[in-house]
Amino acid sequence: MAVTAPVFDRIMNDYLSQVARLEDVARISAALGVRYDEKGYRVGFFNRQFTIGDERIVDQTGKAPNHSTSVILCQYLLLCPDPPVVDRSLVTYKDFKDAAPYVGGFKNTVGRPIAGHFEGNMDKLEQQCLALGGRPWETDVSCQLAFQFRALPRVPVFLLFNDADEDFPAQCTLLFQRDAASYLDMECLAMVGATLAARLQGK
Repeated sequence: MAVTAPVFDRIMNDYLSQVARLEDVARISAALGVRYDEKGYRVGFFNRQFTIGDERIVDQTGKAPNHSTSVILCQYLLLCPDPPVVDRSLVTYKDFKDAAPYVGGFKNTVGRPIAGHFEGNMDKLEQQCLALGGRPWETDVSCQLAFQFRALPRVPVFLLFNDADEDFPAQCTLLFQRDAASYLDMECLAMVGATLAARLQGK
């Protein structure tokens, strides 16, 4: 059954009420790398800035984000670890302990669509990565293209891409720092990957 707009509204109202009840704003801001002022929390998500207030979420132009982005932003605030967790070892999505129910969907909405969309057009992928605020990333992993994105202040995402050759189709892999699981649950982390895939494809 499709989720209706009123259900989305109820979900967001609940999230925003939880955000409004958060205490120790200074600790949360420092732990998550965000700012807080009279309008609410200021959080960067990829290359866009959002304000999470008591009643609504808007981007820098005053527009409301889509439901997935709103959920990710709220969860980032609500799941703030205390104390902050630091583990910069890199893993694939399927390596996270609680990712199993979402691994298939992650492949179908993230890695495969990016690989298929940019197969034979790696220059275009590079342009899109730069346009989304990505930075070329030096890695020892064998790949033709590697970029780092700042999905959220404490949640970087790393993209590895190999174009198709005579033996293999194009392949795209996303890597996360292991501590990403302390800042977002697995559903939200999958939505982070899906957001990157959609934006790279211009959706």
